[in-house]
Formats: sequence, structure tokens, C-alpha cells
Amino acid sequence: MIEKRIGNTPLRRCGHLSEKFSANIYIKDESCNPGKSSKDRAAYFMLEEAIKGNKIQPGGTIVEASSGNTGISIALMAQEMGCRAKIFVSKSCSEEKRALLEAYGASIEICDNSFGLHVFNSTQYQAQAYAANHENAYFTNQYYNSANIKAHYKTTGPEIWEQTHHQVTHVVAGIGTGGTISGIGRFLKEQKKDIKVWGVEPTNSVYQFFLEQGKIENNGIVHDPIEGIGRTFIPGTFDAQVVDQIFQVDAQSAKRAAQEYRAATDQLIGFSSAAVLAAVEENLSKLNFKEGDHVVLYFPDHGDRYLQKLYNSNHQETTKTFDIR
Repeated sequence: MIEKRIGNTPLRRCGHLSEKFSANIYIKDESCNPGKSSKDRAAYFMLEEAIKGNKIQPGGTIVEASSGNTGISIALMAQEMGCRAKIFVSKSCSEEKRALLEAYGASIEICDNSFGLHVFNSTQYQAQAYAANHENAYFTNQYYNSANIKAHYKTTGPEIWEQTHHQVTHVVAGIGTGGTISGIGRFLKEQKKDIKVWGVEPTNSVYQFFLEQGKIENNGIVHDPIEGIGRTFIPGTFDAQVVDQIFQVDAQSAKRAAQEYRAATDQLIGFSSAAVLAAVEENLSKLNFKEGDHVVLYFPDHGDRYLQKLYNSNHQETTKTFDIR
């Protein structure tokens, strides 16, 4: 059963980054999950609760709006449940993720954007509408499903705590739905409230402003295209009370960080992992690491899902301005 292979992913000390940042730097490598991403955790918890609540029956259709990884996880688990998977992705979803979704038997719908439940041409709106209009179809709705947070509160947070032998001082993670950082943050701060939990998002995403001002600016400018993180709205799965600070990085900085990391370690990291690395590099003076600190960088997936976007020098992607009112 796939659920027995989810979680308990390795936490590895990175000698290269530890020397570079003058602290103990650890990588939480979520690519070791069956679906090769952290989204296996949330997908399993969401589907488990749906089954227990009789929200989906065998032969039904599990529906999700996803940048790719959650969809892949759901497609994998749907097969074991005897269900179909229908995944709504935005045009920015990588070619590699689309190919994997199809390989795992998912039906894909491509939407203009992922701007939230109230925008007609968004992945969330279309996924919700599909589930509402089809019999035995269930929208897992990772942006507002508390099981998303619960998955990381029950599994990822405790793993980090135990794997660092209770010595973790900082966690740095990208923010997409907010479920990962919220679940990890809640658990770790219950163990030791002065553990620093820092988020990373693309330039022009809304989380940093929301954390600082308690509201969002709707200026129509879409955040930099860093796949998997960044939002134009605040999902219900984001708990601002457990996040200390949020840093923004641009897509080019993330790409550069990915390529430099590959050159130094021969390892391919994903887009949001690269954004986490770029944020640390750009904000070292604010982070103020000490030699004895134990810093966990959360890497949610593998770089093989972004070969064209991160490691192909000919690939170009531009940020556009939309009216999202």
C-alpha cells in the first residue's frame, strides 16, 4: 500500500551549504516519497478523510486544482482506490508534470490561471464547478482542506523534530497553499516556541504583505512564475500565527540558485526548493545564522520535474500583468 511508503523522508546535512552559510544546514528531501514530492502527505490525509466521511465511492472521480505535484499524488492514490482522477492545472504547469499526470491515468484540464475560487477561468473555480456538476465526484480542495495542514502537523513536523534530535533552530520553506509551513510551524512551535519558521514566495505574491499588514493588495500584478509557490489570494490552509517572516525572490534568482547548486553538488532540485535556497542566499544578514544553529531547508520535490524551466538555458518565461478583479 502506498500510504506505508509516505513520509519518513531523509534529513541530510549538506556540507556544501553548511560551509557556505557557516551553520549546520540540513535538506529535508521530500522527493523520496512514492510520488516524489511532499504532496503525497497532504493527498493521503485528504483522501483518507474523504473515504471515512463517505464523500467518494469506488469508481468515482477525485478532482483537484494543482500546480502538478498534488495532482500526481492524487492520481497515484486514485488508482489504488479504484477511482479516476481529474486534475485542473494552469498553463504554467511544467511539461514534465503534465506527462506524469497522463502516465498515472489522470484526466487533465488546462486553465488560464490559479487565482482562486472566485475567478471563473481559474483552476480552483473550474475544479469546484466540475465536482459540483458530476455524480460521485469529490473536490479535495487543498487550499481550504484542513487535512492539508494536519498532514504536516502529524508527520513532517515531528520528523524534523526527531531527526534533528530536538536541535532544530530554523525551518525555511516555500509557501504555496500554506499547508506545509503551517503544519510544520504549528508542531515545532509547540515544542519550542523560539524556533524560527520562515516562508519563501515569489516576487509580487501576497503572503508577505498579508503577514505584515493583515490584508492583501489587489493590484493586478501576478507574482513571478516559480512553480508550486506564490498566490494571488490567501488560502484557508495558511496559518500566519506560526510564520515569523516571509521572503520574496524572483524567478531568475531561483533558476540561478538551482544551477549553482547543481554545479556544486551534482544534484537537481525543484523550482520552489531553488527559491528557498535563493532566499537564504539573499537574506543572510537578516537570517543571522550562528555556527551552532541547525537550519532545515525544505525541498518538496525533485529537479527532474523542471528540466526545461530550470536547466535548459534556452527556456524563457516572462511575468505578465492581468486584471484579476
